[in-house]
Amino acid sequence: MKTLMLILGIVAALVGLLWIGQGSGYIMWPSSSFMLGVARWTYYGLAVFVIGVGLIWYSRRPES
Repeated sequence: MKTLMLILGIVAALVGLLWIGQGSGYIMWPSSSFMLGVARWTYYGLAVFVIGVGLIWYSRRPES
């Protein structure tokens, strides 16, 4: 279960970074994306990134 959470956390963090880059206009790929330069996607990306980092942190905690 911890491995699955780690993988999901990494994927979520990377997707969040992509959405932040697209929403802020730093990543203009793919050129036909509706997310490019739309600030709302920057905030959505930040939320997904934070969730991903939380999943990574939770999956790396020692068992108690």
